Amino acid sequence: MSADMSAELSFTVGDLASMRFAVSPMWEVGPSLRLLAGRAAHPVHRPWVEQVRPRVAAAGLDRGWLAEIVPPAGYVPDFINPAPAGPAPTLAEELAAIRATPAERVRRDLDRMRNGNGELGPRLRALYADPATGLVRLTEALDAYWDLALAPYWARIRAVLDADVLHRARRAAEHGAASVLNDLHAEVRWTEGALRLDRRPSPMSRQTAGAGLLLIPSAFTGPSLFTRVAPPDPPQFAYPARGIGTLWAARPAASSTALAGVLGRSRTLLLLELAAPASTTELAHRTGLSPSAVSQYLTALRDARLVSSHRAGRSVLYARTAAAEVLLAAVADGR
Repeated sequence: MSADMSAELSFTVGDLASMRFAVSPMWEVGPSLRLLAGRAAHPVHRPWVEQVRPRVAAAGLDRGWLAEIVPPAGYVPDFINPAPAGPAPTLAEELAAIRATPAERVRRDLDRMRNGNGELGPRLRALYADPATGLVRLTEALDAYWDLALAPYWARIRAVLDADVLHRARRAAEHGAASVLNDLHAEVRWTEGALRLDRRPSPMSRQTAGAGLLLIPSAFTGPSLFTRVAPPDPPQFAYPARGIGTLWAARPAASSTALAGVLGRSRTLLLLELAAPASTTELAHRTGLSPSAVSQYLTALRDARLVSSHRAGRSVLYARTAAAEVLLAAVADGR
């Protein structure tokens, strides 16, 4: 994976016919790790950073494997962003693809990383020596980070990414693929059967890029366009999704009275309190309910698919699901 000097990617009719979109959990992992490692306040993601950074630090996930595989700047190994086989792979599917990376591919990416970024850290040297064992350790760290930092927020993030894909799919239907590509990013231009990329440090060709094109909207890439070129996979372009500016904006408040008639007062109170993921202890402190009552009500809400639970060290974080967000939005709109 590299931050996007100028390059040109030619297209055949077959390449255009194979162009597709995908939503990828792993394309959120690397950029979000870099965001947490930075110390400047982010204008959009500040609420997320303020909630997540202390948890990640407490779990030691801001150092070790993740700090080595995703350095503050420079090249990140391509193998941690396997080409999604479908439109919306799960994290488990992507981690399985990472673990299945051939040893020679792992070493080739790590050689590139060492040549561009400097000496490898101790864990990456161990990964180079024994890719099979190292990939298991690496994916365990990636999985732990996901559960702590991204899974509790995934319903909200996923809604933004899906909306971006739907918007661009409609644009393609109404105005054609060239319109979609010209609207993708300021550094991308479609002209005369080729896609031109500005500010790219290395050339790109079909011999080095594979067939087709995979477009991946991302919440955490920032203003940059990121690319992955690893044949025989299609080239991947991860671009900032539309609507990111509203990702952490407060939703309209739903009527607790209207919801309480269906869910009960205490369950409604907890659902409204989960505008940001929280633990049982936090919710008990904020609502005045006993921890045992909170646990009981959250279990009922989870059984109804209105909240999800995510392990965060010794505690569990609860978050509203996409179904809960739709319900709350509908009640707020109907006031």
